[in-house]
Amino acid sequence: MAKARELRRRIRSVEKTRQITKTMEMVATSKLKRAQDRVVAARPYAAALADVIADLFHPELSQRFPLLRPVAGPSRVALVLITSNRGLCGGFNANLIRLGRLRLAELAGAGAETELHAIGRKGIGYFRYVGQALASQRQDIGDRPTPAHAAEVVEPLMARFERGELDAVEVVFAKFNSPVSTPPTTLRILPIEAPAGVKRRVANYLLRPSADEIVGAILPLYLHHQMYRALVETAAAEQGARRTAMKNATDSAGEMIDWLRRTYNRARQAQITQEIAEIVGGSEALKG
Repeated sequence: MAKARELRRRIRSVEKTRQITKTMEMVATSKLKRAQDRVVAARPYAAALADVIADLFHPELSQRFPLLRPVAGPSRVALVLITSNRGLCGGFNANLIRLGRLRLAELAGAGAETELHAIGRKGIGYFRYVGQALASQRQDIGDRPTPAHAAEVVEPLMARFERGELDAVEVVFAKFNSPVSTPPTTLRILPIEAPAGVKRRVANYLLRPSADEIVGAILPLYLHHQMYRALVETAAAEQGARRTAMKNATDSAGEMIDWLRRTYNRARQAQITQEIAEIVGGSEALKG
C-alpha cells in the first residue's frame, strides 16, 4: 500500500510539472510570433541599406571614411557576445558561449589582443565564473531589443574604431533561420565591407547630395542596423529554443505519467489479487 501511495504522489508531482512546462511552451510560442515579426520587419531595411552601399562602394572610399578602413591582420579586436537573460531554453546559451570561447581562442592564437563585451545574464555569469575579464556588460536589453539599444552598444565601439583604438569588431549571435534552426554565428561588423552577394549596378542617375555625403550618412545607419539585427535574431532564436525545450519537457512528462500510471495499476492489481487470495484462503481454513 505504501508503494501505491508513493506512486500517486509522483504522478501528481509530474502532472504539476507538465502543467508548468505546457504553460511556458504557450508563452514562448506567443513571444516567438512577436519576435519573428520584428526579424521579418527588419530585413527590408537591411536589404535597402546593403543595396545603396553596394551601389556606391569603391576602394577609394576607405581613404576618406574610417569605418571602411581595411586591416590586413587585426591586432585589437572587440568581441560582442549576445546571450539571453533567462535559461530553460536547452543548449541555446551554451552553444553561443562555446562559439564565443572558440572565437576568443582563435583570435588569441592569431596574436590579436581581444576584449569581450557581454550582453545577457547567462554569458555574463559564465565568464565571471571562469574569471574572464569583461570590457562591458548589459543585462537590461532583454527579449525586446530596440534600435536605441543597438545604438547604445555599437556607438562606443564605432568611435573607438574611428580613433584607431580597435582594428575590428565582431558579434557572436544566434542567426534566426526558423524556430528550429538558430545556429550560433560570428559576424564582423567593423570594418564595414561591401555587402556580399549584392552586385553593384551601373549608376545612370545623378546623386544629390554627393556620393560621399550619402555614404557618410548611411554607414552609421548600416552599422546600427547590423547590431540591431543581431539582437532581434538572437531574441527570436531564444524563444524558438525555449518553445522546443518546453515542448520536449512536456512530452517527456506525459510519457513518465503514462509509465507511472501503468506501474500504479499493476501494483494495485497485485494488491487486490493478494487480498482476494487471503480472503479465499481464510474462508477455506474456516471450512476445514
